[in-house]
Amino acid sequence: MPKPTRSSERRDDALSRERIVDAAIALLDDDGEDGLTFRALATRLETGAGAIYWHVANKNELLVAASDAIVTRALGDVASCGTPHETIRSVALCLFDTIDAHPWLGTQLSRAPWETATLRVFERIGHQLQALAVKADAQFASACALLSYIIGVSSQNAGNGLLLDPSLGRTEFLEIVAAKWQQLDAQEFPFTRQIAATQLRDHDDRADFLAGLELILAGIAAAL
Repeated sequence: MPKPTRSSERRDDALSRERIVDAAIALLDDDGEDGLTFRALATRLETGAGAIYWHVANKNELLVAASDAIVTRALGDVASCGTPHETIRSVALCLFDTIDAHPWLGTQLSRAPWETATLRVFERIGHQLQALAVKADAQFASACALLSYIIGVSSQNAGNGLLLDPSLGRTEFLEIVAAKWQQLDAQEFPFTRQIAATQLRDHDDRADFLAGLELILAGIAAAL
């Protein structure tokens, strides 16, 4: 779609790229990626779609900008203090909570890992790995392992929340799943039955996320 003329820009000088991105984030949070259309965005901003196209070329550019805005704001609250291990842990928790609050974000970060939003996380992790004195030839693999775990598990956790039946609470849902798992064949699924009986009902997603992160960091430390 052609960009509007300069006269359109003067009429819509109050409409900034930042306002458009913030409105897009609100739409994504409310209705998911399918709900983000230029028509819906124009309605929310009380303007014409042409005025939006002056600032943003297409939906993909808007998704990239929205993701970068959220990650930049979130990481801005994570201080690089304490040990490298503690900083990586803080970055990981920040992303876990941020993706939980914006479930569409995990999909976008996974879909376009070469874009700036994902690279901001990659860069923060990389600095801490260098501070840990991880060997140069192991830094890329270590950073990728951490990044994949953080984004992957955070996205899965956020996605699970969307799949829950609104009429069920988390505790009730886990009770149903645990009961179902305990009915599985004892020879084919002995481990799953054991977990259902002892850990599934009371597990904490955030604590489990941190436990997995600690295993990866322990492996990296053991290789030093």
